[in-house]
Amino acid sequence: MAESVEVLITASILPSYAHPGDAGADLHSAQALVLAPGERALVGTGVSIALPDGFAAFVVPRSGLAFKHGITIVNAPGTVDAGYRGEIKVTLLNTDQTSPYAIAVGDRIAQIIIMPVSRATFIPVDRLPGSQRGEGGFGSTGLNRHISTGTSTSGDNQ
Repeated sequence: MAESVEVLITASILPSYAHPGDAGADLHSAQALVLAPGERALVGTGVSIALPDGFAAFVVPRSGLAFKHGITIVNAPGTVDAGYRGEIKVTLLNTDQTSPYAIAVGDRIAQIIIMPVSRATFIPVDRLPGSQRGEGGFGSTGLNRHISTGTSTSGDNQ
């Protein structure tokens, strides 16, 4: 059973979950605008929240807007800390190369996910402990790696 958390909110349109079990609640635009191809804009949602300590909100793109219209969020996920009380705004980007995209007041433009978060204690050391992965980063596991044998089926490790 998922834990529920009470979030104090002021909003012109309340965020809402489209389906039972959804992780993200839809955020709506509080302003009308047109995003030209390649243009980005900071779009208000009319939503301000007070999260309890130990929680954060993450603002993420809507998959339908991204796929159908090329609309995404520049800094996805955007992080809303528990202490922030201002309006949640979304930096939208139109990645479409030819078509502008019109946004009306009330349009669903992003989703917000509320999650518990841990605070880390950072401990300076001269050396980190080893791990199986080590320093391997971007692309270090190759393409189509078969998990049970650990061998690459693509013939390369890029």
